[in-house]
Amino acid sequence: MQQEMNSYLEENYFFDFSSEIAQKVLMKIKGDSQELSAKEFAVKAHDYVRDSWEYYPYHFSLIEGDWKASALMQRPSGHCIEKAIIYISLLRSQGIPSRLGLAKVKNHLAVEKIIEKLGTDILVPHGYVELYIEGHWVKATPAFNSALCELLQVKVLEFNGNEDSIFHEFDKSGAKTFMEYLDDYGGFDTVPLDYMFQLMNTHYPIIQQKNVQFGEVLDLANL
Repeated sequence: MQQEMNSYLEENYFFDFSSEIAQKVLMKIKGDSQELSAKEFAVKAHDYVRDSWEYYPYHFSLIEGDWKASALMQRPSGHCIEKAIIYISLLRSQGIPSRLGLAKVKNHLAVEKIIEKLGTDILVPHGYVELYIEGHWVKATPAFNSALCELLQVKVLEFNGNEDSIFHEFDKSGAKTFMEYLDDYGGFDTVPLDYMFQLMNTHYPIIQQKNVQFGEVLDLANL
C-alpha cells in the first residue's frame, strides 16, 4: 500500500514540479502564507489552476513533451486533462498524493465545435484529479474557469477538500444538465498517452479515417 501511495507522490517526466515555472506558480499560490495545511493548499491550488488557465477543449497533442506540467504552465489555456496535470504536479510538490483520473462523459459545456465535427456530445477521455487528503481520496476538476462559467450561466465548481467536485450537473437555473459521467477508467500515476489515444480511436472513427498518428497535434474543431 505504501509503495503504491509513493507512486502518487513522485516527480516524473510529466509531473515535473521542480521546474522553474512550477516553483514560480507555487510562490503565487502560497503568497505570504507561512504554513498551509494539505487541505488549505489543495483548495487554493485548485482555484488557482481553475482560473489562471482558460478552458480550451479543442487542442489535443500527440507529442509526449507537450504533456509536461512545465510546458502546460506556459500556455494561456488548457483542456481538462492538461489542467489536471498542472494541479497534480502542484499537489505532489507539497507531498499530497494525487493521480490522474480518466473518464467518459456526456458534456454540453463549451464543446459545440467538437459536437459538430465528431457527431456526438460524448467526450473521451475526460480528465479529473484524485487526491488523498486527511485519510481518504477525493476528486476534483479544476477545468472550467470562472469567467467561462459566468459567460455560460453555469455555477463555478467549488472544491472544499472534503467532498468530490467533478462535474457541472446543471446550469444556474437548475433546468439544464451539462455533464454526466458515463464510464470511469480509473486513476493513473503518470499520463497514459497511448491509452488516451486508444480511447479516442475507439470512440471517434474520424480519428482513424484521417489517419491521425503520434507526433501530430490535433485541432479537434477542424478534423
